[in-house]
Amino acid sequence: MANNILLADEETHFFGDVCKNFDYAAQFTKHDAGLLDQIKSCNSVYRFRFPIRKGDGFEVIDAWRVEHSQHQSPTKGGIRYSEMVNEDEVMALAALMTYKCAIVNVPFGGAKGGIKINPKNYTVQELENITRRYTVELIRKNFIGPSIDVPAPDYGSGEREMSWIADTYATMNPGQLDAMGAVTGKPIALHGIAGRREATGRGVAIAIRECVSVAEDMTRIGLTTGISGKRVIVQGLGNVGYHSAKFLAEFGAIIVGLCEFEGAIYNADGLDVEAVFQHRKNTGSILGYAGAKKEFKNSMEGLEQECDILVPAALENQITDTNVKKIKAKIIAEGANGPTSPEAETIFYSKGGLIIPDMYANAGGVTVSYFEWLKNLSHVAFGRMNRRFEETANTNLVNMVEGITGVALTPMQRSTIIKGASELELVNSGLEDTMIRSYHEIRETYKNTEKIDTLRTAAFVGAINKIAVSYKNLGVWP
Repeated sequence: MANNILLADEETHFFGDVCKNFDYAAQFTKHDAGLLDQIKSCNSVYRFRFPIRKGDGFEVIDAWRVEHSQHQSPTKGGIRYSEMVNEDEVMALAALMTYKCAIVNVPFGGAKGGIKINPKNYTVQELENITRRYTVELIRKNFIGPSIDVPAPDYGSGEREMSWIADTYATMNPGQLDAMGAVTGKPIALHGIAGRREATGRGVAIAIRECVSVAEDMTRIGLTTGISGKRVIVQGLGNVGYHSAKFLAEFGAIIVGLCEFEGAIYNADGLDVEAVFQHRKNTGSILGYAGAKKEFKNSMEGLEQECDILVPAALENQITDTNVKKIKAKIIAEGANGPTSPEAETIFYSKGGLIIPDMYANAGGVTVSYFEWLKNLSHVAFGRMNRRFEETANTNLVNMVEGITGVALTPMQRSTIIKGASELELVNSGLEDTMIRSYHEIRETYKNTEKIDTLRTAAFVGAINKIAVSYKNLGVWP
């Protein structure tokens, strides 16, 4: 094990861990073995290689796209750019996407992609060439399209890469009206949607806030109710970790620790997330930040400091049976996919802890990707057609109330009441409603199904039941 954040490799058997969790949850359902096997299996695994020009020579790139389940169409899932990516990992992430979409009631099947590179080792032009060639390979095999399979950003990729994919797909499909719906996570200027960039982190923060609002559960694990004053350690200062920490702080939590691959910092009185982010941007490291009381060159030590909530938002397999006994948090909220091994989860629950599972906790990204896909299919921004109508109706209502009561509202009060919702406000509202409703669906299964002992199992049970209904209604062809 390295001294910094653990990396995925061929020995992690990530897909096996997902299947192990599935099999355990399946015993709490009443579906036949064949149907359960269909739900668990990856329907399509496409592994391919392609060359690119590198300097005066060539380099061969390994890549994957896995479509786990077509019980709903299209399939949906990000593309990971990492030199540690492998087929097992992509299959596991595709399966988790299937269950994740079912948990938050988003009508997609699960998929995932991977390109085996370290983006830091390539120029922007080379990355563009790799991304466009990857997209063409997917087009050739019918593994991408607004009604087939819709990629999104993941570890190592972002809006820039999604723009290249969108342009490549549109170029290769001239005249297709819904071409921009073939990929989500695009910039606003290229038919993206407000709130997508921060959606996963915001969803993690909402999930935690909802979890700690349940008095019965907090009493059982020895915490007070409510997010205010809760001490949080976040692992990872990328898109998910940064926004998770940012919104948790806005909700009233205290960010006491931050961990990255170069090390970790801690201050029991709290860290300024934005200041740490800027420090790392300027220096290349979170170490050396003036507001830290403790520093750890071994990043994993940062996870073991005093806190109430730990948010692993980096890569999978971060909390294992070798370090879980040193974790002092009462709640682990999985911002990353698969950060806690099954063995570690068993130990953590035996210590009286609670885990908010990744399939639910980080579903904010796919939820808002769904909104973006709907926007691309409808070809109109949310709020555009009704915002002025709402403001006019609200203005007339306020004028009538002022006339009847004789009380004039202040300009600030009037603007607050009158203002129609923007696209960002509608997106955030839809995301919040999705995360709140989904948490209580999971918790109801957890509380009301005999012998279910974790929220993860409860989430799996709910997902399996929903997917089973879809398959039964579809039937089998021919």
